[in-house]
Amino acid sequence: MLSVDVLDVAYGQIRALKGVALAVGRGEIVALLGNNGAGKTTTLKTISGLLRPTSGTITLEGQPLAGVPPHEIVMRGLAHVPEGRRIFNRLTVRENLVMGAYTRRDAGIAADLDRVFALFPRLGERVAQVAGTLSGGEQQMLAIARALMLGPRLLLLDEPSMGLAPVLVEQIFDTIVDINRQGTTILLVEQNAAMALSIAHRGYVLETGSIALAGTAAELSDNADVRRAYLGE
Repeated sequence: MLSVDVLDVAYGQIRALKGVALAVGRGEIVALLGNNGAGKTTTLKTISGLLRPTSGTITLEGQPLAGVPPHEIVMRGLAHVPEGRRIFNRLTVRENLVMGAYTRRDAGIAADLDRVFALFPRLGERVAQVAGTLSGGEQQMLAIARALMLGPRLLLLDEPSMGLAPVLVEQIFDTIVDINRQGTTILLVEQNAAMALSIAHRGYVLETGSIALAGTAAELSDNADVRRAYLGE
C-alpha cells in the first residue's frame, strides 16, 4: 500500500534521513521504532508532505507522493496524527471532528461521528466541551478521532502514548487495534517499543536516519539488540 524507497531528507546541511526504505501492506500495523532524533517524526512528515525529500520515492497505492502538496495527500486517503496532538483548542469536540471531515462531500459523515464516539465514548460525553479543556488522554483520543473523520485508508500515528498514564496508554493501544480491525492500515511511531510491538504485525528500527533492523514484531521482540536498547532488558 505504502512504499518508501531510498529516501533522503535534509535540514540544511544535516542529513536527517539517509536512504530510508520501508513498506506498509494493506491491513497492517507497522511500527517504526528508534531513539529520540533517529528520524521517526521526519519520516512521517515527509510521507504526509510536510517535508520535501532531497531524493527517493514515496508511493501510496502506486501513486507518487513526493512533492505532492499535503492537502492533496490528505485527499488521497492519508491521515497524519502528529506528535503533540495539535487539536484546535478553542473549538469544541464536535467542531474538531467536523474539521477532520472537511474534504468530504459524502453522506457518511454522521455515521462516522457515531463510529468515533463508539471507539472513544468519552468524546461522546464531552461533545460540546471546548477541546483545550480536555485532559491529555482525551485530547489524544480527539486527535485520533479527528483523523478518522477523513475516512483514511492509511493512518500515520506519531507517539500516541506520549505523556499519558499507563492505564490510558492501554486504552489508546486497544483502540488502535480496533481501528485496524475495522480496515484502516496504520504506520505507528512510538517510543514505547514494547506496546508498539505487542500490536504491530511488522516493524522497523531507525538509527541516526537509517533503517538498522526490520522484521516481524515477534522477530524484533526476540532480537537481543532491540531488547537491550528499546525493551529495557
